[in-house]
Amino acid sequence: MSDITRLYFKPVATFFLLFTCYYSAHSQQNKTYPASKFPDRVILGFKGDPAVSQAVNWRTDSTVTNAVAAIYEATPSPDFVPKARITNANSQPTVLDGKTVIYHEVNFTDLKPATQYAYRVGDGAYWSEWFHFTTASSGNEPLSLLYFGDAQNDIRSLWSRAVRGAYSTLPKANFMIHAGDLINRSNNDYEWGEWFEAGGWINGMVPNLAVPGNHEYFTDTDKQEKVSRHWRPQFALPENGPDGLKETAYYIDYQNKRFIFLNSEHATINAEELNKQAEWFENVAKNNPKRWLVVVHHHPIYSTKKGRDNNEWRDKMEPLYKKYKVDIVLQGHDHTYGRGLNMPVGQSRKRPDGPVYVVSVSGPKMYDIGLQDWMDRAASNTQLYQAITIDENKLAFKAFTVNGDLYDSFELIKDKKGVNSLVELSNSLKMQELLKLPERYEKSFKEEELKQYNERYQEYKKRKGLK
Repeated sequence: MSDITRLYFKPVATFFLLFTCYYSAHSQQNKTYPASKFPDRVILGFKGDPAVSQAVNWRTDSTVTNAVAAIYEATPSPDFVPKARITNANSQPTVLDGKTVIYHEVNFTDLKPATQYAYRVGDGAYWSEWFHFTTASSGNEPLSLLYFGDAQNDIRSLWSRAVRGAYSTLPKANFMIHAGDLINRSNNDYEWGEWFEAGGWINGMVPNLAVPGNHEYFTDTDKQEKVSRHWRPQFALPENGPDGLKETAYYIDYQNKRFIFLNSEHATINAEELNKQAEWFENVAKNNPKRWLVVVHHHPIYSTKKGRDNNEWRDKMEPLYKKYKVDIVLQGHDHTYGRGLNMPVGQSRKRPDGPVYVVSVSGPKMYDIGLQDWMDRAASNTQLYQAITIDENKLAFKAFTVNGDLYDSFELIKDKKGVNSLVELSNSLKMQELLKLPERYEKSFKEEELKQYNERYQEYKKRKGLK
């Protein structure tokens, strides 16, 4: 090749390389997930008693108007297929991004407790694969669950390793909990498409229970804050919550444990909405015959980030949590990890006088951590998921990094009177706390901000007796 040819081709090649990189990034950002006749976004949820029912939701294009689901008690033989019971779906046309898609939902009823079933969804010609699920026991059996803080950004590329790693850690989980901000922009279909792609077939095997965060909300043309247009069509969730908050605030009883899901974002609209939800919570909590009580919402009672606070939410809800003996509160929003108790510094943590509070993050968006006094274990710039098991007398909590390392661990032991003792297990872990600031904060923080963070870091280590 001559020198003249090289001079010509070098800038051209450089241009095409840059164009390819830009186009790849741009097309990835705007990837679409078109619906078709084949079912997609198959996801399990609950509409009734999980011991005798199981709900499923899925999506197709607008041509599938007569959707059905087939179910049969699972068997190792494939001969069950023609014997499967067919149930008609409740189909809901939904206009999203100017296109009509149809979400379909079936609630399988009259099931046997503690029994594995096979099911598929479709229209009789275009079917999904067969999935398996297992109903809850009707008794006081142990349960296990997976809990995720905010997924929110880079869902397909980076959050996928959280949900898939969690399933690999605890494949027999009874269900998964998502504490809000599942995506970044409430009505962006491609972001929901990424969320469903990341979870994939896991969503069709393990039920999902979610609450909306602030990023699931948008301001409508009537200037009212509303939950994503995707939310109710695509999730099958209980409808036993306060008026106007169907499938965004609800509760479910599962094997003698009660789980209450609250819509903390809606509660920020005004005092009336906050009071309405608090009143509903109190009614559900005081009439609770179950031995364990778990609460889930997006905004933390105590923040992990300095300068962020949800004082109106805390002032209203924390007294109720203590009054009705909530055991643990699972939260998101702050994009760091913190776990601890609202007890004075220096006081023994062995007998909690209220719930254990957890804030976690499963996606890649990271904030700086405040290292507040309520925190007994913390993490900065770290994607995590949590595995929780609960039996009659013990709640065992484990937090894992997305590469599978055990990062935090404790147990709550409940005595015959219902009083909890906390067994701290994190001090014996090999893994040191990950408290380094995200790189963008190290670069953007002013000298005084870095000084303040380092002072808080030294105070935190001193309080915990770390060198």
